[in-house]
Amino acid sequence: MSKLPSLFNPKSQIQNPKWLSAARWLFGPGEPGYLWPRWLFLRALGFIFFTAFYSLLFQIRGLIGPQGILPASEYLQAVGQQLGARRLWYAPTLLWLASGDRALQLLCWAGLMAAVLLMLNLWPRAALVVCVTLFLSFVCAARDFSDYQSDGMLLEAGFLSCFFAPPGLRPGLGENHPPSRASLFMLRWECFRIYFESGLVKLLSGDPQWRHLTAMDHYYENGPLPDWIGWYVQQLPHRFHAAAALLTLVMELGLVWMFFLRRPLRILLFFLVTPFQIAIILTANLGFLNYLVLVLGILLLDDRCLPRMFPPLKASLEAGNSKMETGNWKLENGNPAIAPRGSAAETGPRNGQSGLWARLSPVTRHSSLVFSGLFLSWIFYNTTVLLLLYLFRSLPLPLAPVVALEPFRISNQYGLFAVMTTARYEIEFQGTRDGQNWLAYPFRYKPQDPRQPPRIHAPYQPRFDWDLWFASLGAWRQYSWVVNTEVLLLRNDSSVLSLFAGNPFPGEPPTAVRAVVWQYWFTDLRTKREEGLWWRRELRGLYAPTFERDAQGNIGVHEKPAP
Repeated sequence: MSKLPSLFNPKSQIQNPKWLSAARWLFGPGEPGYLWPRWLFLRALGFIFFTAFYSLLFQIRGLIGPQGILPASEYLQAVGQQLGARRLWYAPTLLWLASGDRALQLLCWAGLMAAVLLMLNLWPRAALVVCVTLFLSFVCAARDFSDYQSDGMLLEAGFLSCFFAPPGLRPGLGENHPPSRASLFMLRWECFRIYFESGLVKLLSGDPQWRHLTAMDHYYENGPLPDWIGWYVQQLPHRFHAAAALLTLVMELGLVWMFFLRRPLRILLFFLVTPFQIAIILTANLGFLNYLVLVLGILLLDDRCLPRMFPPLKASLEAGNSKMETGNWKLENGNPAIAPRGSAAETGPRNGQSGLWARLSPVTRHSSLVFSGLFLSWIFYNTTVLLLLYLFRSLPLPLAPVVALEPFRISNQYGLFAVMTTARYEIEFQGTRDGQNWLAYPFRYKPQDPRQPPRIHAPYQPRFDWDLWFASLGAWRQYSWVVNTEVLLLRNDSSVLSLFAGNPFPGEPPTAVRAVVWQYWFTDLRTKREEGLWWRRELRGLYAPTFERDAQGNIGVHEKPAP
């Protein structure tokens, strides 16, 4: 048997080259001090993945199922014909294996189980790999229904957390494997970019509403899916909304630089961004987006401040510290204690390890360093380039690494609410059997009945209702899936009907379906008190062509909207 290279020989580890020592310092286990923030963050990340897969469980068939609005099977077939073998890189999804209804349901259930394992701290690294792989599989095949910045944020955070999480089946706090400095920095870097890039685009867009501090005056009314708390907040005077707009710009462009400053300022920043995100969560239904940004803020804290904030953590932390002070690998209360840096327990083979396993252990550790170093450096380069391109569009930087990783959505450019919408339009599907009396298909989450209060349902993300808001801001030709929905409603397709709160045409389907557009406004306190109306609305006309079915079952266009 040939000898392993001296670099991987456990007897020669004392003479490791400087680059390996630097890589180990940056990408290997760091110093203890962030065990509790990591533990809390990963449990919260598991909850966010759970909400993402839970919301898909009830929507995925209607969205991308074989009889859905945008079938994944048709899309993947077209990608395969165009790209050939390259399809696996440019569309990295497990749905290449199968994309029927059962496969889609299996994807959601497997994702839910992996998210539960992550919440329970059982095999967290493996659970994260499964969550990221399955969610990416959906995102790569869902087209319009996954074109959200929040999806990229979750995939990036999930992928980075694969390097941040402790190894093992039941790692507890992971005292013997503290988070690496690089993985902790990269998660903080993602959070910083979400804030800072969102502030940049507000300035670079030239939107006068941000310049004149009127951006928040109708934000609660015109956002994707308003809630009743936002309704009340919008009743406040302009000076409140102007202050909120100014605070948003100050937070996103100025205060977030405290991410990179000394510990006291980072802790102060936590107490600034946390109520900021909670306020957004309470006043708008933005899916899991702000929940993710909220929990990323936990990584501003450390083990010294968390026990003061949560006294029950103190005893557990002290118990962990007593184990780490022993200086030897041994079990205490069923958990392994950490050895001091550079001790024989860390640098040499463990007791009972000999022969091939003792030789392969260093190989495994060094391979892990190379793997984490490669991907974390790659993501840092890509995200830095994307940030710089916001400021210097003609900067001559190599873009090949950015383009190569783009299909995986793990190194992204962010920018939220660059231009504020000035009006609220709502698309409504209506059907008829006689051509005279049109009945509306009731939505589950979108505003529709002016007497119904806008509800709170985040972090659940209703992608169909959400996308209809985006479609209302553009022309129907840009959103062909709206037309697909009309045609499927003419057939009483059960998959698509599951996206609605009910079917006004049980049994026999309608003979014609149309999509009309309304304009909505919040009412005021007096109107709500006297008339019970949360909304005021006016019909603006057809949004997309009206489709009808003749006696032979053929479907054609009956009427087109005005150009």
